[in-house]
Parts: sequence; structure tokens; C-alpha cells
Amino acid sequence: MKISDREISHPIHPQHKLKLEYTEIPFTCDGCKEAGIGLKYSCRQKYCNDQFDLHKVCAVAPPIINNSFYKECVFEFHHHPPGEEKRVCDACRNEVLGFVYHCKRCGFDLHPCCANLPQVLDDGENNLYLCHKLSGACHRCGGKGPGWSYRSRCKTYNLHLSCVKELLVESWEAMYLKVDQNKVREIQTRIPSLKVTLANHHGGARGGKVRKCCQMAGGAIRLIVSAILGDPTAIIAAVVGGFISK
Repeated sequence: MKISDREISHPIHPQHKLKLEYTEIPFTCDGCKEAGIGLKYSCRQKYCNDQFDLHKVCAVAPPIINNSFYKECVFEFHHHPPGEEKRVCDACRNEVLGFVYHCKRCGFDLHPCCANLPQVLDDGENNLYLCHKLSGACHRCGGKGPGWSYRSRCKTYNLHLSCVKELLVESWEAMYLKVDQNKVREIQTRIPSLKVTLANHHGGARGGKVRKCCQMAGGAIRLIVSAILGDPTAIIAAVVGGFISK
């Protein structure tokens, strides 16, 4: 992937310019404190004490945005969560620890990457649609709790953003922190177990129909994780699929 040599200055790292880069290695954004992959702005100065990375969407975040799910809201960008109380992203249900879009009128909060999630994810064969609320049970937690989700056009496949993030963190820890191998194997069974759920939904159907649903399930998780990490592209989806399935 060809990346231009574009550089920017940013107020939370004023001592050096940040350069646009592309990475297939997961990183933690120093702005929103969430995981990232793909395009990022980084400080690569030789004498910089710490490596500094920002999601592309965090680095160039506009000061004010609107969101189609919250038509009455005006979201303002903050470098730090406003107020003294703990704040939670209304999309992924994760705690807000850094950069955030906040609506003062309604009290809603969105991580920058969540605020920029695409309404439709296309894996070439099946589209997944971003939804404010689930109409069916999530295929990971089995619930219809709060938070955004992606679902298939037929509304039979649903995944909370929060559940996909949880899976991502567990898989990342298993790979990079070298946790117990029994834990790794347990995590690896999470995606194949979707086959049972989908088979049950189709009344015990066998053969090609279930295989196609399972392929869609695996592809859906890869696409959603890629979008959450800030880069919903086919290349990143393949990379994410690799580290989730290891």
C-alpha cells in the first residue's frame, strides 16, 4: 500500500511532527487509548522518549460532528473526557479514557473511531449494516443489550461492537502477551462456535447453506474488527483475520 509523506503537527505532541504511516501490527492510539491498525500518524524522531501513535481519524478529527443515530445531538471533540464522572462510549460501551466526541446537551459520548464507523461493511458478497439497537440476539453474548451492532441484511446475523472488541482484546493478549495455551485454545473456539448458532437458526440445515453462513460469520468478525480499529479495508480485514485466528 502506497502512503504519501504527509506530515501534521498535533497539540498533544507539539515537539515533533507526525508522519502518516501504514502498519499491519496492532498499536494503542495515544489519543483515544483504543487499539488500532492500518493508517496512523506516528512520531519517528530518533530522540523522542516514547513512540507516539494516533489513529488517522483521531489525528485529523473535526471539532464538531453530527451522527445519524442522534439527530438532536451536536458532538464536540475533546482531548480528555469532560467532567469528573466516568464516561462510556455509547457505541462500543467501553470506558472513555482519552479523545472523545461529547454532546453536552444529551450527555452522549463516542470514541472517534466509533463515530467514524461506516454504515455499511461490504466483504464482496455480503453487506453488514450498522445498527443503533439490535432487533435479534447477538451471536456472541446472546443478548440485546445497549450499544451499536452490525447485522446482516436478513437480520439473522448480529454482533455487538462491544463483543467484537472483547474478542479482539482477548485474542491480542493471547498472541502478544503469551498467555496460557489453554486460554488460547478457548479463545480460538469462539468463532467456530458460531456454526452451531447459525445451524440452529436455519432449522438444522446442513451442507452448503451452513458453510456459507459460517464463512459469512468469520468474514463479518474480521470486517467489524477492522472497522473498529480504524481501517475497514480488505487488506486490513485479512491481517486482522490472521491474528484473530492464530
